[in-house]
Amino acid sequence: MPELPEVETMRRGITPVIGARIADVKRIRSRHRPLVISPAARSFRRRAIGTTIAGVDRIGKRVVLQLDNHEAIVFEPRMTGLVLLTDPPDRDHLRLTIDLTDARPRQLFYWDRRGLGHIDLLSAAELAQRFAPDRIGPDALDVTARQLANRLASSRREIKVALLDQRSVAGIGNLYASEILHLARIHPAIGCSALTGDQWRALHRAMRRVLNAAIRHEGSTLRDGTYRNALNVAGGYQNHHRVYDRANLPCPVCHRRVVRIVQAQRSTFFCPRCQGPRQTESASPVRRRESGNIAPTR
Repeated sequence: MPELPEVETMRRGITPVIGARIADVKRIRSRHRPLVISPAARSFRRRAIGTTIAGVDRIGKRVVLQLDNHEAIVFEPRMTGLVLLTDPPDRDHLRLTIDLTDARPRQLFYWDRRGLGHIDLLSAAELAQRFAPDRIGPDALDVTARQLANRLASSRREIKVALLDQRSVAGIGNLYASEILHLARIHPAIGCSALTGDQWRALHRAMRRVLNAAIRHEGSTLRDGTYRNALNVAGGYQNHHRVYDRANLPCPVCHRRVVRIVQAQRSTFFCPRCQGPRQTESASPVRRRESGNIAPTR
């Protein structure tokens, strides 16, 4: 957390900074865990001050300020980071401010309770190298069903674990992986290589539906209250979660109790009735190929 819907909400929320000129960049002293900011403060300020923000993009779970000198400021919120246009939840965990001119927003804030996020100022070449296709997969909102199958179907990893691999598909984290698999009616522990063509299509449809719905509700603010949009307002998609963090509560579809398991040291939530047993794993390779038209190209 934040995942694709939260970061996309941040990106949309700060678009008023487009056209603004950067007047100053200030790293805020904090008694908490120091934030990773690169390059060092003096070089960061020298390169950023005087530039104009030409665009606001997103790469996976990162917000990117495109500057008119072809460099980019990349915010990676990781667990608790927020990119804000208004005063942050508190000043104690404020990490960076960017002073702006020539636009209505006068400041852009980066706040991070746990200090696990990163902020990087990258040249165009560095940006292209860091986020090359061999380092990060296609965006979860752009990937096609066939691409998804091609990238994952040969893997023996459990599907829930595979969806968290940003090199395969970018933007999905622990929360939305559980939600997507529930909507697709796929058991989270089924191996990728056991999924049928129909299941890959169902997974792709569920991915787009869940992520777009979460964006419409401006993300999920969980019980710790950390995530906020760019105006420091809570998201609303937590009120529509199907299974995430709902262990022992009724499934909204069949009313069977939601189960929690641990995969790759992360909590996974699913409905044992809607998502069924891992029976697909016993299907023969021939039968799996015949059950759908999507087959990974080798």
